Amino acid sequence: MNILFVAIGGACGAVLRYLSVGLAARWLGVGFPYGTLFVNVAGSLLMGLLAAWLLPKGTTQTGLLLMTGMMGGFTTFSAFSLDVIVLVERARWEAALLYIGASVLLAVLALTIGLMLGRALGFEQIGS
Repeated sequence: MNILFVAIGGACGAVLRYLSVGLAARWLGVGFPYGTLFVNVAGSLLMGLLAAWLLPKGTTQTGLLLMTGMMGGFTTFSAFSLDVIVLVERARWEAALLYIGASVLLAVLALTIGLMLGRALGFEQIGS
């Protein structure tokens, strides 16, 4: 049953992300990733509110629906932000900095490798 709550929340979050990015592109243009920036910041704000409300209660179906599902579908950056703050609140500064650096650098490196591999295999180029 818990998987169903995560799935429903994830679908709703993905639709919200799609709509948010589309609106930002229409309103602000596509010269800068405004939509992604908005989703990452808004998702982190919402994750903070949800964490303050739900985490003291322990794992609940509401938490699975809203935090794991909806926020995970809206932006995984919100989960990353929450992980960082949990490490900081536990005074694990080195781990928090390592996590931030490793997440950004390894994710960009992995994406670059994926692009290179996909292009080497003949996949279409982004934007073509």
